[in-house]
Amino acid sequence: MHVAPAAPIPSDAPRPPGDGLPLPEVLARLDRLTDWEKRPRGGMRVGLAPMRDLLARLGAPQSRLRVVHVGGTKGKGSVGALIEAGLLRAGLRTGRYASPHVESITERVCLDGRPVAEAVLARALSRALDAHEAARHDDGPGGDATWFDVLTAAALLVFGEAGLDWAVIEVGLGGRLDSTNAVDGEVAVITNIGLEHTEILGSTRAAIAAEKAGILKAGAALVTTLAPGDEAGAVAAARAAALGCPVLRPVLAPDASIAEENAALAGLVLDRLGGCGVRGPGGTPLGAALLDGAARAVARLPGRLERRTVSTAAGPVPVVLDGAHVPFNLAAVLRDLARAGDLPGPFCALVAMAGDKDAAGFLAVLAGSAGAIVCTEMPERRGHAAEALRRLATGAGIAAEAEASPEAALARAADLAAARGGWLLVTGSLHLVGALRGATKAEAPGRDRCRSP
Repeated sequence: MHVAPAAPIPSDAPRPPGDGLPLPEVLARLDRLTDWEKRPRGGMRVGLAPMRDLLARLGAPQSRLRVVHVGGTKGKGSVGALIEAGLLRAGLRTGRYASPHVESITERVCLDGRPVAEAVLARALSRALDAHEAARHDDGPGGDATWFDVLTAAALLVFGEAGLDWAVIEVGLGGRLDSTNAVDGEVAVITNIGLEHTEILGSTRAAIAAEKAGILKAGAALVTTLAPGDEAGAVAAARAAALGCPVLRPVLAPDASIAEENAALAGLVLDRLGGCGVRGPGGTPLGAALLDGAARAVARLPGRLERRTVSTAAGPVPVVLDGAHVPFNLAAVLRDLARAGDLPGPFCALVAMAGDKDAAGFLAVLAGSAGAIVCTEMPERRGHAAEALRRLATGAGIAAEAEASPEAALARAADLAAARGGWLLVTGSLHLVGALRGATKAEAPGRDRCRSP
């Protein structure tokens, strides 16, 4: 749907009284909008008209960006961070937009590998919210903008004004109708396809692939792990063929780890950009070679196979934090952890899951490995009740307990792991990981890039 451009709000125009407020106050204003990350999604409004109207009112900042657009079921954040690391290694000014965050909302908007300053995000959010209010006054499409629409518009405004060479934009949900699809990516990535958000995206992998492939635009290239003979891969390939877009697939070993798969996808994106003539300011060619060990280390994100410890009366217990929330990704996480060979004894799992996730399938994967599960839930988040998860786990043959409070559940799960001489896996949701990460300790000094302190 085409939305006629509205008069943009000049960056040097007098700011309204609310501009310059600290980020918590601006977020309180933002939180009055519909946030589908916290609600059941059965009646979710999806569409690009509100987003396009907001961006037009903000001066179309996305039109000043060269974009790599990253979608898929799992691995979007890690692949995006790796692409960002390669672009930065080449000396290119780069922004990255991702969701959800683990501990601070500033993690979602990174400039040159670091979370955006709170004051910068607050100002951009204020302007995006002003555009939303103006659209409501004018009865324009932007009046129906959601929490994610406004945040995405603010991120694009930050990027558009920062003079970036490239922006790496991660899809929020789906692709075709996602707020981020107001950008035109020169490369579109579909990491993989699994069953998720089925009430919105469809009940088959093919239907979900049709939504996710909607980020592919004419003139772009598609980078994906999906094979052409796969039901989802066939849909993505057909979309590419209809648009005349090349499809690039990494060569992966059958037993490739999550990290290897992510690096291969990111490397292929960098190869594509380099082949199209993209160079760093000193003439540095882009390519997979930029993703050496140092670049991969700096691209690690919190809550993705992250090693930490938690204190118990019996001593520290090793903890792995991972936001896996679909069965196939959990299976890959467990496979990679088993290969690592440095985690002592059996493990216990602490699990919370959003209501639209395949909890039964997820717990069935855990049933083959976990010694015990503590089920919990997240206040103010749409999700499975702890007791409902416990019943599913018990039905799958796992010893399970329910504790609604995440903090109490962490203490209980850590005690169970300590009693068994093992370790603890916190999984099922990045929101759970974010809620509990502060109660754990890093294994060694240091700070991962683009995370809050």
